[in-house]
Amino acid sequence: MPKRTKQNRWIWICSGLILASALLFYAIVYLYDRPGGFLDQRMSHAMGQEDTIHIPLGKTAEEAIQLFRRSPTLNVIHREPVEGGVLLFMNRIKQEVSNLQLEYVRKTWLGWKWGWGGEFSIGSSLQSKSALNYMSIPAIKGISTPFPLVYGDVLNASIKSVTVDIKGTDKYNAKLTKVTSEQTIWFVLLPSTASTPFNIEGYNEQGDLIAVKTISDSRDSGWIDLRD
Repeated sequence: MPKRTKQNRWIWICSGLILASALLFYAIVYLYDRPGGFLDQRMSHAMGQEDTIHIPLGKTAEEAIQLFRRSPTLNVIHREPVEGGVLLFMNRIKQEVSNLQLEYVRKTWLGWKWGWGGEFSIGSSLQSKSALNYMSIPAIKGISTPFPLVYGDVLNASIKSVTVDIKGTDKYNAKLTKVTSEQTIWFVLLPSTASTPFNIEGYNEQGDLIAVKTISDSRDSGWIDLRD
């Protein structure tokens, strides 16, 4: 067989293998990330759902949340890039109750897809002595996310830094982000090994501890008063 013919044959064989590999890769990705696919089945099982949830895909992170939460509009106040996707912080204000919502959205080969999150509500009448509000969101077993995470609002201007002190291990500094002249949010990403109990601590500009609360429930939410 002429040398050129052999070379052409190998080129066709290699091209075919590359195409077959690409098609197999796309098929696996599609079966994994499509609505109702393998990942949704794992998510449903982890959430204790008997039926498989169908998490829709969006062209953007915001669209993915709108489709999943069935919300026509979103008031996104902060975007935080994380490994694998983005955290979206949102406000929902209704009848003097402020809801701070946090959603993790994954970037997949097929588009953006909701990955985990939650929200909490704090009435304005409860905030007169409060330094911080907070919500703790644990990791979800068997699903790759940036959780566990603790987040909330800074409710008193004297709070200049926030830490989460995991008893017997280490302290983790929260990131404070001013989203408007009247609102500052805080959040801290914790290692996957983090567990309760832990302390949420608020410090003033001089470094004095002026607010602290021990959290024993990994799904807790509430507010923290200034120390007397």
